[in-house]
Amino acid sequence: MKADCCIQISNLSKKYSGNDSFALKEMNLDIFNGEIFGLLGPNGAGKTTFFSIICGLLQASSGNAEIAGYSISKNLESIKKIIGVVPQDIALYPTLSGRDNLLFIGRMYGLKGNVLKERVQECLSKFGFDKNSDEPVKNYSGGMKRRINLIGGILHEPSILLLDEPTVGMDVQTRTSMMEYLKELNVNKKMTILYTSHYLEQAELFCDRVAIMDQGKILCLGSPLDLIRQENGTDLEDVFLKFTGRKIRD
Repeated sequence: MKADCCIQISNLSKKYSGNDSFALKEMNLDIFNGEIFGLLGPNGAGKTTFFSIICGLLQASSGNAEIAGYSISKNLESIKKIIGVVPQDIALYPTLSGRDNLLFIGRMYGLKGNVLKERVQECLSKFGFDKNSDEPVKNYSGGMKRRINLIGGILHEPSILLLDEPTVGMDVQTRTSMMEYLKELNVNKKMTILYTSHYLEQAELFCDRVAIMDQGKILCLGSPLDLIRQENGTDLEDVFLKFTGRKIRD
């Protein structure tokens, strides 16, 4: 693995049983220590398949991925200790309170005692849960569930954070506050962040580099500004539409 890489993807492919086409096709990608990297693409591009593989939820058909020097096919348990994952789907117990969900998640990551309680309270306060942290999650709005879902991924301050559409359903104020906090973690904690989003304006401002993918392949890669200049666009949306087309996706 290259010295400055924290995630290295080599010829990674995935074909689901019964499908003729590949969800991922010989994907190669290096993500560097301490950067914020955005993986962008329309519905069905392969982003969630890619995330599921590097989180250990799916097995690749071929190729390999290494995270911090660990192979996902051989060292998954070591990888789980250094990554945080915020999935696209809400992964919470609806009958437990927000606080109890976070205490449970924190214990899974090895946090204990007062350290765990103080970290949970710090995050709850940061994300506006001073008054309703002890209410059942089933009573929360969609945006509130998203916030608790996010806190669960960053509670243990991982060195690598994987975010799959983390701001869906959030209002502008909450989304802005969350992205600012993630930027702080990146700068102050040197946290590497890999994230997918359909908010192209947000990705343009947030990411050091982005890759635009479709049909399981990476179509372009670079900093948002460089890609915009190369493709004579006015913003990242212009670049995105140039490479992926304007056809509506399901």
